[in-house]
Amino acid sequence: MKILGIDTSTMAANVAVLEDDKLICEYSVNTKKTHSQKLMPMMENMLNLSDIDITEIDAIGICVGPGSFTGLRIGMATAKAMAHVNNIPIIGVNSLEILGENMNLCSKKICSILDAQRNQVYTAKYILEDNKIKEVEEVSIAQIDNLLQELEATKEEWVIIGEAVYKYKDKIENISNITMSSPVNNITKASSLCTIARNKMMENKDIHNCYDINPMYIRKSQAEEQYEEKQKRLRDGK
Repeated sequence: MKILGIDTSTMAANVAVLEDDKLICEYSVNTKKTHSQKLMPMMENMLNLSDIDITEIDAIGICVGPGSFTGLRIGMATAKAMAHVNNIPIIGVNSLEILGENMNLCSKKICSILDAQRNQVYTAKYILEDNKIKEVEEVSIAQIDNLLQELEATKEEWVIIGEAVYKYKDKIENISNITMSSPVNNITKASSLCTIARNKMMENKDIHNCYDINPMYIRKSQAEEQYEEKQKRLRDGK
């Protein structure tokens, strides 16, 4: 079984192909170029170098978010188009469980975080159980200070992982029972996405077609919130 993984939920663009238990190829670019510039050239180069035709792909694993609204739309539109043309199923995987899978040999409890702006983070918690990452607290939004206080209060050993660790590094470093992950694990990896997608495929979970899968936004975009606030002020005559 060959699975193509696509993740554009953060600044890093990631694609990979996993065949059964073997990683065939993985391509990550973490620059300021937009995903619309990066994604298709990356995917075309990866498939060409791997001598894989899109018709050989059995399923597409797509990161549904949370993350960058624009990035998620680009990745999702690409996955849907490829799935539609080639009649391939799509498997949805969230960005925080991808980060958790990056730490699949970690004995500590795992807390994934991605920046949600306004001193907030998207977060979820995981543990390693029976050699698999298991979710113990689902995806939510939290104030970073409240989250760190919660982790500190447990007195348990935590590893915190994700792009938001850089933004809140000074806060995290002051807490003795929290360790920051190494830089190589702080981006969502398409290889981890493919691993989760393969497991879900085998368990018949979160399998979609090009019509019934959508991004996980968690909350409205800043532009939508600003528009609604403007409309509210107009209605109130302010």
